[in-house]
Amino acid sequence: MTRARPGVDGPAGAPGGARRRVLFVFLDGVGLGPGDPGINPLARARLPTLAALLDGRAPVLEEAPHHGRAASLVALDATLGVPGLPQSGTGQAALLTGRNAAALFGRHFGPWTPTALRPLVERESVLARAAAAGRAVAFANAYPEELMDALAAAAEGARLPLPARIAAPLAARAAGLLTRGTAALARGDAVASEITNDAWRERLGRLEVPVITAAGAGRNLARIATAHDLTLFAHYATDTAGHRGGMAGALAALERVDAFLAGILEALPGGALLVVASDHGNLEDTRTGHTRNPALCLVAGPDHQRLAARLGSLTDVAPALLEWLGVEGPGAPADWRGIRG
Repeated sequence: MTRARPGVDGPAGAPGGARRRVLFVFLDGVGLGPGDPGINPLARARLPTLAALLDGRAPVLEEAPHHGRAASLVALDATLGVPGLPQSGTGQAALLTGRNAAALFGRHFGPWTPTALRPLVERESVLARAAAAGRAVAFANAYPEELMDALAAAAEGARLPLPARIAAPLAARAAGLLTRGTAALARGDAVASEITNDAWRERLGRLEVPVITAAGAGRNLARIATAHDLTLFAHYATDTAGHRGGMAGALAALERVDAFLAGILEALPGGALLVVASDHGNLEDTRTGHTRNPALCLVAGPDHQRLAARLGSLTDVAPALLEWLGVEGPGAPADWRGIRG
């Protein structure tokens, strides 16, 4: 991280009355599994950025919790007391709202947010609460104009398109933050969910979008986060690699994320907090799909040890971030009891 500027980049309460910033990077489907390099790519991949943050340790189950000099590694319970394998829909809803979405819905559900829980994600996400409290909030992901057109049609009664049923864009849309398209990506004011821009160029034909490295995309994300109090970026290719199976694809996905984190840390202000969290296990075991392993969570930056010590499950992340930002967290969950599929 770059050096903090007193009164500008440091945490609230620091000399000069500084502003608190949080960059929340969501990684889909990355659990903390046993440190067996034969089955766990997190124990085998070349991850120099994560190793430096974790004092040479690998992000595996045996190393959590770890509270080091630069960062903390913690395991987040993704089962939430509900039988079955954790899934993206309810897991991401829990991560973004602080509610036990699987218990509210009656089971784990995915890959998208179930219809009954969409109002919860829209009204109670960390994005909505921070924005309502007057914080500057950003959703850094770029989405193509075709999706924006489909969303406009959905507002007139058409079915919500699949990408917008996923928790992060669902929350962003409700908070008025799903606004970054091709032009924003081309000028570096947005980041593709795949991190690099290859899919935009090759599949969508957006040749005006530049070729970019994972580290370059990380620097762009850090620049977006510098201008906001809370920034969310969502990455899904880790879960895709887990579902496809095989060590090679998993290693490539993780090494891309590590390079991305290197770019983020290179450009992120020293007073900013970086939180990297997942919703369920998958990628960490190449023998299977989703797992009941705890989800990965990494916290780096000021007060990382104190904040990380509060985190034990998916439902702890949103309240901890809101508290760190000085925003009142979710109230009593009575309004959401009885939701079932």
